[in-house]
Amino acid sequence: MTARSLLRWARTAVVFAAFSLVVFLVLALVVVPRASGSAPLAVLSGSMRPAIPPGALVVVRPVDVDALGVGDVITYQPRSGDPTLVTHRVVGVARSAAGTTFITRGDANAADDPEPVQPIQVRGKVWYVVPVVGRLTSRLDLDQRGVVTRAGGGALIAWAAWLVGGSALDRRRRATGAAEQT
Repeated sequence: MTARSLLRWARTAVVFAAFSLVVFLVLALVVVPRASGSAPLAVLSGSMRPAIPPGALVVVRPVDVDALGVGDVITYQPRSGDPTLVTHRVVGVARSAAGTTFITRGDANAADDPEPVQPIQVRGKVWYVVPVVGRLTSRLDLDQRGVVTRAGGGALIAWAAWLVGGSALDRRRRATGAAEQT
């Protein structure tokens, strides 16, 4: 194996790995959440350490609140009309004639959250976590502007154009080389 072919193989492996990572991220952050009615949300605080570190991205799926129990990690709106969301673990469920309420606490917190969570406040249950990616989305405010989709799509189109152009150039070089040898 020559140094040139080894370099070509290494370049192809790196490009394939980068492409695979981009495809995985697009699937995990855009396709799966949209198809399931879920929402990707960046984790900004350390209250759920070590299970969900700051900078992670959680995908929150809508859920029937009657199916929630102790141990589930939910995302809820602490105050009506306030866009702030909190993601904490359910540590207690109180069912009464007045309805169900949830007692929540962050895994890293010593005390329960001050107010019980009403079913109307629950936005969903954490479905899965993608480490580190939330830091990127929160810094660039990507969740609201769809920049991840546009940037990922643009990168894939640019990469495809580069591959097609490189392939055409290789064919032209081979054809020229073959014509010169005859």
